[in-house]
Amino acid sequence: MSDDSRPSPAETPLEASAEPPVKARVNARTAAVIPAAGRGVRLGPGAPKALRALNGTPMLIHALRALAASRAVSLVVVVAPPDGAGEVKSLLDAHALPERTDFLVVPGGDSRQESVKLGLDALPADYDIVLVHDAARPLVPVDTVDAVIEAVRDGARAVVPALPLADTVKEVEPAATAGEPEPVIATPARARLRAVQTPQGFDRATLVRAHESVTDNVTDDASMVEQLGETVVVVPGHEEAFKVTRPLDLVLAEAVLARRRLNDGF
Repeated sequence: MSDDSRPSPAETPLEASAEPPVKARVNARTAAVIPAAGRGVRLGPGAPKALRALNGTPMLIHALRALAASRAVSLVVVVAPPDGAGEVKSLLDAHALPERTDFLVVPGGDSRQESVKLGLDALPADYDIVLVHDAARPLVPVDTVDAVIEAVRDGARAVVPALPLADTVKEVEPAATAGEPEPVIATPARARLRAVQTPQGFDRATLVRAHESVTDNVTDDASMVEQLGETVVVVPGHEEAFKVTRPLDLVLAEAVLARRRLNDGF
């Protein structure tokens, strides 16, 4: 998920942590941050990706409901486009959301990393566990959310849900011109690879330290924690927690919702 040209975190840790292991915290409060400021260009022109409709309801609302389905999540901070906080607040007011969960909307930044940091800054001090979730993963099951939280409560500093890969993966030398053949450099052992999903869960102090220390533009928050020299652990993900990035993904997501309505009355 990071740039292959950059040394791995194991090769260039910022600084190994001197902090003691996080103790199990059964009653620690959990908040979630959803960066929803991206434009989603692969879905085509139009509204930001998080506001695209899925079965008539914006993906962001589906994602909020998915996180709030966990009884452990008592606050969700939505990081809106820099000029769209008012629109997102109106959107939340217009849809039914679980009353036991509080929702807060704050303006985001120019990058995902900056937006997550702004969401972290908005959290009250009494939350020790933080989830970071992609609004473009609107169908994550509550069991996956709970598994991530439980692993952090048990003492992990950073947790990601992930799935084994079904396809063989090739490492290639990128072509100088798009569309040209690319020579294969290596074939990584598939048994050691995982496709990472969200929500990713963190000990709050560790995640804050990562955002204060890591300046590289990374694609997920777990990569930032890795660069601190901390261990990131994996829990089982779910096939329905896929990321909606292309028009075909919208079709698949609609099919999942149709199956849920048929089987579960969702």
